[in-house]
Amino acid sequence: MKVVFKDTDFKTSSFTHGVISCVEVAIKDGHIAVRNNRRPEKGMVLFDELEWSAFLKGVKNNEFEL
Repeated sequence: MKVVFKDTDFKTSSFTHGVISCVEVAIKDGHIAVRNNRRPEKGMVLFDELEWSAFLKGVKNNEFEL
């Protein structure tokens, strides 16, 4: 089954505080899509629930700090 994401499915974090360039995330039917809000025409990166969970655990564990 192919999941189709619409523009209205995407949300940005409440922590962006007006930042012009940010990522947007959409969650539908066990699939997570991430895209750049300034260039949505460039496509999105898709994750399943296990991949997304692993990524979030890494974020919470500060594995991606700049």
